[in-house]
Amino acid sequence: MSKSDQRLQDEGSRLQVVAAGATAGLISRFVVAPLDVVKIRLQLQTHSLSDPLTHVDLRGSPIYKGTIGTFRHIVANEGVTALWKGNVPAEMLYVAYASVQFTTYRSSTMLLRRLFGDEETGRTRLPKAAESFISGASAGATATAVTYPLDLLRTRFAAQGNDRVYASLRRAIRDIARDEGVPGFFRGLAPALGQIVPFMGMFFAVYEGARLPLGQLELPWGTGDATAGVMASVVAKTGVFPLDLVRKRIQVQGPTRSRYVHKNIPEYAGGTVATVRRILEREGVRGLYRGLTVSLIKAAPASAVTMWTYERVLNFLISKGEEAGMESQK
Repeated sequence: MSKSDQRLQDEGSRLQVVAAGATAGLISRFVVAPLDVVKIRLQLQTHSLSDPLTHVDLRGSPIYKGTIGTFRHIVANEGVTALWKGNVPAEMLYVAYASVQFTTYRSSTMLLRRLFGDEETGRTRLPKAAESFISGASAGATATAVTYPLDLLRTRFAAQGNDRVYASLRRAIRDIARDEGVPGFFRGLAPALGQIVPFMGMFFAVYEGARLPLGQLELPWGTGDATAGVMASVVAKTGVFPLDLVRKRIQVQGPTRSRYVHKNIPEYAGGTVATVRRILEREGVRGLYRGLTVSLIKAAPASAVTMWTYERVLNFLISKGEEAGMESQK
């Protein structure tokens, strides 16, 4: 567990931060992969469960009913391994994302302290909450842009049913490059950036604000670090969820749009705002929140595992580094 008088961005060298972030992302992704597949399937479902008239144009698309019902439907029709569809690009995504995110967060904080630091007192003139928000937003935006093609690939593989659109990751990259060009790998980047900047800003601000106070408490359900991670993720996830749904809908646009498990996905043109309007017109406000329940359920284990693993791996690497330094001095 991290020392209570240290803040996240002060800990560890750059290499230690990268290693800890990558490990945290890798483990977290594997744990929550089934929940992520269920969330994506629900987000791409455009027909309403309560309106039979929307079932006329299903074109063979499944009708998912809730989180548990979706789990059962996927396992019954596609097998248990279907819950890990898209896991290869997702693992690559989470490792790369976590590494870039934590590294940029630390670097941004150090830059802010140089810009706004008081040489006489050694303290920053920038409020801690503002510092965490700016660093978190910068880290989220950078990590999202750098790793976005992997995110798109993850979504497309998770959206595949028994009729495979892409036979392998290599084929998917080749087909998208051939049929859609480089822009095809960045479909939905605008709502992704619009989502991640406030999400990560709110996440780190809430997490850093709650981590130290909660760390001093004896909580029956777990550590203060994990609890702070859950609180921060739930608050941020709810606020930006409509943009996450829009991103998923745009990611499966293109020549393969009608070949995924949901074959009746509408064609969205005109960008993020136009897509939001189209969803509101056809599905109402509820349409922007399909999959929110499983997303919040996923947020708890994902954030808890990520932050818990990151803290402990980083602490382990720091202690090993100190031991190696002491031995070299003998």
